[in-house]
Amino acid sequence: MSDGGDARIRKRSVTIGGHRTSVSLEAAFWDELLAIAARRGVSLNALVADIDRERLQGRDLRDATNLSSALRLHVLEALKAPLSR
Repeated sequence: MSDGGDARIRKRSVTIGGHRTSVSLEAAFWDELLAIAARRGVSLNALVADIDRERLQGRDLRDATNLSSALRLHVLEALKAPLSR
């Protein structure tokens, strides 16, 4: 990335609904998700579980965005929010 961001893919295990799953994201996205979780006073697992629940809510599983994409979009929305105020 031209701004020096970390584009390397990192795989992490998270627990959602009592089940472990692996998610692959660029390190910069993991860093931002950790920062969002800290600002909200929740664990990374809790944040990911909330995003996953929102992703699946009211959707046919065949139409749901994959979890990695949902996490990236959540970060993007969080970063854009201060700009829209």
